[in-house]
Amino acid sequence: MPARSNVATTSTTRSTPAPTDPDELAARLRLSTTRLARRLRTEAEIGLTPSLLSALAVVHVHGPMTLGAVADHEGIAPPSVTKIIAKLEEQDLVERRDDPQDRRVCLVATTSAGEHLLARSRDRKNAWLAERLRDTTADELRAVELAAEVIDRLLEADRCGGST
Repeated sequence: MPARSNVATTSTTRSTPAPTDPDELAARLRLSTTRLARRLRTEAEIGLTPSLLSALAVVHVHGPMTLGAVADHEGIAPPSVTKIIAKLEEQDLVERRDDPQDRRVCLVATTSAGEHLLARSRDRKNAWLAERLRDTTADELRAVELAAEVIDRLLEADRCGGST
């Protein structure tokens, strides 16, 4: 019986070592997800920097919210978030509102233009990715689906401070 090779062959016929431990897989996964994220950002073509787009998405998902809450979600200093929100406001993508419970507090919310821009960005990225997935086999689709589930679980455990 011939010895088994520790090499996986991809659909591009390029041979790469099959990941045999979490450290090897972590390195490959980090590189692949970084390249995918970069490609999806390019595909969005909406004219915002990654930091502006990220802040806009946070406000859309969690808003209306205070500038301090935006800063906390983004992990940046309040002066930086003030500048980012000002740039988004200049483009009519977010608006400041008084907090109905405390008029001293300012809330930030997405405008309809901001919501439209985010939807267009999502649609473009989803279309690009779906087109590539159409060229995969059923087994590869199932593997990608399982990988997405595992990644979501790992991220959720990290967000909750636990481990898997």
